[in-house]
Parts: sequence; structure tokens; C-alpha cells
Amino acid sequence: MPEHSGASLTIQRVQPYERRGIAVTSSAINADGYIDDRYSAYFDDQVPGLSWSAVIEARSYVLIVEDPDAPMDQPFVHWLLWNIPGEATEIPAGLSRTSHPPELAGAVQGHNSAGATGWHGTKPPEGHGVHHYHFQLFALTDPLDLPPKTTLNELVDVLKGQAIASGEVVGLCERKAAGPDPLPGEPAHGAARDAELGRGGLDTDDADRHAPHDPDGVVKRRA
Repeated sequence: MPEHSGASLTIQRVQPYERRGIAVTSSAINADGYIDDRYSAYFDDQVPGLSWSAVIEARSYVLIVEDPDAPMDQPFVHWLLWNIPGEATEIPAGLSRTSHPPELAGAVQGHNSAGATGWHGTKPPEGHGVHHYHFQLFALTDPLDLPPKTTLNELVDVLKGQAIASGEVVGLCERKAAGPDPLPGEPAHGAARDAELGRGGLDTDDADRHAPHDPDGVVKRRA
């Protein structure tokens, strides 16, 4: 497997008709630029919220979240969401992981790189360094008539003809490698800490190679 994907992000592949940018922000990203643990698949795996500056001409928006630092041929897709209403200026935190989330009338959620619907929490491999999560937003001239199983490449092909503006915000996440065993009386860390809290080991069939859960599949937040 490659050390990093090396492939282009969607925002590098799509040139909107206008050169206006969309100002995108998220309360999930702290002042240092890091995404809070609660949005990580290692912990609570909550769905982050997002807000942006309005594009008056927009009739819909598309959100694509990619991690280009994943050890894969292509960036890991963490979220695909389209047909966000044109009058909307935010995605509420905790959005339902369904193909048609009721919180956003008419919106459609696609599949992430793990094959599930909606947001896939941040989950960089241990010791792999800082990963950059690109929350890319596109304003479109019309809603899209696409099914939930639409792939990223199919979505990008449509964006190339309908995007009128774009913007992004980048959040960081890192899973540091376990250091030497703690001295007597010191708390465990890394993999040892996971074992202490009852989390499972690595999942070989998991696309980004980590298991944030206990043996029963329950996600546990680090104490």
C-alpha cells in the first residue's frame, strides 16, 4: 500500500463557473485546527456540523470530505452529501446516517470509502502522522438527480458542469504511535490503553485498518 494517496482532491478537479469562494467553518475544529475526539471513530464517532457563507444563486450544495493522507491509491472518502437545500447555510451536528436525512429536506447521503452511509469518523492509522480532512463544499445551479449509491467519480463528473462556487475547511487528526511501556504508577497509552479500556484490536477488513470498538462493537471514548 502507498504511504499516502497522492491523488487529487475533488476541489482540485472541479473548476466552478465563478471564482467566488465559500467561507466554510465547523465547530468540530478547534483553534489549533484539530478535529475534536468526539468526531473520531476511535471515540464517540459523532457527526460534525458545518456552516458557510450563502451563495445567493445556489439551488443546492454538495459536501465532500476526503482524507488524502490515507495509505490508499485514492483519498479516503469520509462523507458524501448532496442536494443540500440552496437556502441552507449549515449542516446540523448529529445528522442522521441515512440516505435521506430528515434534518435536511431533499438531501441525499452517499457511501463513504468504508461502504457505509454518511459520515465516517476520523481514524488515521497509529503512528502515521497528521492527517488532513478536507471538508469541501460546492454551490450548484440545480439539485442533482442521483441515487444514494452514486460514486465519488460520478458525482465529480456532474459537479464539473454545475458548480458555481466552492470552498473548504481543513481539520487535522493524528493517532500517535504507542511509546515505551509506562513506568509503574503511570497510565497506559496507545494500544495498551485501548486494551485496558476493553477496545478490540486491529480490523484487517477495515478500510483504514483500525477498530475503535470493544469486542461487542461498542465504541468507547478514551477516559
